Amino acid sequence: MASRRRIMVGAVPVGGGAPVAVQSMTCTRTGDADATLRQVRALVAAGCEVVRVSLPTAEEAPAFARVVREAPALAGSESAEGEGRRVPIIADIHFDWRLALAAVEAGAAGVRINPGTMAEKHVREIVEAAADARVPAAPGEPDAPVAIRIGVNAGSLPRDLRERAQADAPGALVDAALRWAEQFEEWGFTAYKLSVKSSSVRDTIAAYRLLAGKTDAPLHVGVTEAGTVWSGSIKSAVGIGALLADGVGDTIRVSLTGDPVEEVRVAWQILAALGLRRRGPEVISCPTCGRTEVDIVNLAEEVERRLGSDPALAGRAISVAVMGCRVNGPEEARHADYGIAAGAGEGVLFDHGERVATLPEGQLLDALLELVRGSAG
Repeated sequence: MASRRRIMVGAVPVGGGAPVAVQSMTCTRTGDADATLRQVRALVAAGCEVVRVSLPTAEEAPAFARVVREAPALAGSESAEGEGRRVPIIADIHFDWRLALAAVEAGAAGVRINPGTMAEKHVREIVEAAADARVPAAPGEPDAPVAIRIGVNAGSLPRDLRERAQADAPGALVDAALRWAEQFEEWGFTAYKLSVKSSSVRDTIAAYRLLAGKTDAPLHVGVTEAGTVWSGSIKSAVGIGALLADGVGDTIRVSLTGDPVEEVRVAWQILAALGLRRRGPEVISCPTCGRTEVDIVNLAEEVERRLGSDPALAGRAISVAVMGCRVNGPEEARHADYGIAAGAGEGVLFDHGERVATLPEGQLLDALLELVRGSAG
């Protein structure tokens, strides 16, 4: 499989061994800059590292430019002076190349286009503008050109590949992406990444595996139009997770019908499940069974909710076990950084494998939270 080259998307490195970057997209009307900025801040607080913002009309271009100017700093990037690297804002463009040019002029870190929906001469205008522009990058890195994502999906293939897609959707997706990648290379532009998404998990996996062996460009991975938070999370975990387990994927977006903050949370859970990256506490809890002697469902859910909403713990990769019986509970709790093993209305509190207290069931939650939060100080 080809090794990936690295590009800079604003201050975020993508590919070339950089950590897999988490993306999401605002769902506000871009023309309402205040609402859009509020959502961008919420996404960044949840751990989003690249934010895509739609730019559907020229009338919304001034608001888009304000979002770029006032975008918050990436979490954890603040210097001693309080300054931080701004989260990269990507313009999502369809059909109208002039909007891509406006986004570049506004200072966007990148643009997402489907070149197949534009005339080739206009695509070249976008590429030339992106190459000439410069976006502040990470400390120690030179300012970068505006990155371009060549986005191809099953719903917008070039006309000559649509019939082929009926029998070989993955192959048609890959050919469409590579066709434009080769054109970009001929124009001397290499600051691009590729995506070949489908709402079919199987087609998505097959397409990315095929593409990964044919290019060294960084890959943006996701299952498009995955569905609601519940079903879409499952489809995304299967599709994105299978690819990441193969080493395919440099940046990911979980596409859900719902609050985009949930996309970020699911993305981080996928990365954590594969041991690639972790953000905040990981809650390990046992399934319910006839041996359970405490209300383990409510206890585990409340621990996860409270720890997940604590900004002081967001940057800490710790494990917290919430176990509800005497069979596997004590050993699981010992192996976690912090944990409780409960039974018959009481439980034992563990701190890095050591028993520190035996408490009534009603005191377990507060004691565990106090122990975890106290360690953060």
